[in-house]
Formats: sequence, C-alpha cells, structure tokens
Amino acid sequence: MKRILAAIVVGCVVVTVGCGPGRVTAPGADAEAAGKIRATLVSASSVSGDSAAGSVSTGTGWGTLRGRFTFAGAPPQPKPLVVDKDTEVCSMGGMKLLDRSVLVDSSSKGLANVVVFARKTSRVKTAAAEAPLVFDQKNCEFLAPVFAARVGQQVDVHNSDPIGHNTNIAGSSFNQLIPAGQGTAYKPDAETGMPTMVTCNIHPWMKAYAVFRKDGYVAVSGVDGSFSIADLPAGETIEFQVWHERSGGPNGAVGLEKPELKWTPKGRFQIKLEADEVKDLGTLEIPASAIGT
Repeated sequence: MKRILAAIVVGCVVVTVGCGPGRVTAPGADAEAAGKIRATLVSASSVSGDSAAGSVSTGTGWGTLRGRFTFAGAPPQPKPLVVDKDTEVCSMGGMKLLDRSVLVDSSSKGLANVVVFARKTSRVKTAAAEAPLVFDQKNCEFLAPVFAARVGQQVDVHNSDPIGHNTNIAGSSFNQLIPAGQGTAYKPDAETGMPTMVTCNIHPWMKAYAVFRKDGYVAVSGVDGSFSIADLPAGETIEFQVWHERSGGPNGAVGLEKPELKWTPKGRFQIKLEADEVKDLGTLEIPASAIGT
C-alpha cells in the first residue's frame, strides 16, 4: 500500500513540475493504469478492514450516551465522622456529620457520584462557554461530594459558614483560605486522569472529589444513579472510564461483567454512536462486593 501511494505521489510531482512559460505539459491520463491502481487500493482497504478504518475517524454528527448505576445488595449504613473542631458550627444542635462516600437511593437503589468520562475523542463539538459552577461548603462539609468541570470553566468556591475554611485541590496550585461568608474563583488549567481529592486543612474530615476534562465529556451520576453525556462524536469507537470513590478497582476504577461493552477490570468500556443516536445503557448494576463498605 505504501509503495503504491509513494508511486502516485512521485507521479504527481513529475507531471506538475514547473510554472510560467517553461511549464512542462502533462501527458494524457493512462486509463488502464489508473484502473489497476484503483482496484489495488480497494482490495487493500478490504483486507485491512476495521484496523485501517479505525486509524482515521470518518464519522460525522453527534450522539448522546446515558444510563443508570444501581447498587446491588443492602446499602451500608453511613458512619458518623469524627468532628472535633469548631463544634459550635460543625455540630450545631448535636447534628452528626456522616460519611457520604456511598450514597444509595432508598427507593430506586440508584448509586450517586459515579464518574463517567470519555478518555479520548478525535473531535469535540463547539459549545457555548459553560456557566460558572458553584462549589459550596456549609455546616463544615462540602455540599458536592463529587463534581465535574471543564478545563477553563470557572468554579466559584464559596463558604456559607460563619467560620473560615481552607479549600485544597490536590494536584493543582489551588490551596486557598476562604473566609466566612466569602468565596473565590478557580479555573482548572489541566485535566485530571482520575478524580482528584479536595480537602480542608482546617477541618480534616471534610473531603470531596473533582474531575476536570478538556472536552467536557464527563458526567457524575445523580441521586437516582442516572448520568448523561451529550454531543459525543458519532462514527468512532470511544473508550469511557468509570470511577467511584469506594471502588475496589485500581485507582477507584469500576469493573463490571459487561463483555458486550468490552468492559475491563480497569473500569473502561467502549461505545460507538450513530449520528443523532441516544444510546441508553439501561441499568448498570454494581455489586456490593465491588464497593468497599
């Protein structure tokens, strides 16, 4: 194939050399030779099959991926956190702060805060600038245990408590004191391979996770376990990563027995969407054994 293409390129150079009055007149096309070359290219393409097609994306249009994560088995009882500082605010009225790392909806069994993102795509749909995302802290806990933002999107880090907090985003330069009732803006400038931890150095029980992606193809499952990622490039195979804070997989990867999706123990699966398709993966059941409780 490479030799044939090289021959074609060389041929093109020979026939187009020169410009102006001294230009060499190109010889007439050899129909028989052109037919042989065309047949050879078609034959080689048929033999190489998907391997050749997969190397270059030829898809057009956009699609949507959605699904819902559920927890199989009895959900664990949330454990109280050790709150031993600023208790007049953090334990106001005897209130107990609970570990929220495994949140299961009592009626639907939906598992919240599962992260799904595209590992790599050949193209990204141009979209309007995302509105600022609010990341608040109140009663000495981060209100969003897991959140996602696009690289460059503004994150308004706010403190709704009457005492100061510190917000420290691991792997970044953001490590700011947030005074009582105030806030500051942060714009992530780099992707996270997996969700990164957010902590408060003043109140060590406070913890959350953030995931930042350049293309914005990321979702965090809601209270009922559902997620949706829109405007994905159609016509190409996309590999997705699935993560949960308490997953026993490598670095929080969620591995499922889904051979039809080529789901791996590293928490990765593959999907190819058609233009304008809304692909619903249905219910994705995560066994209790996969989530450390």
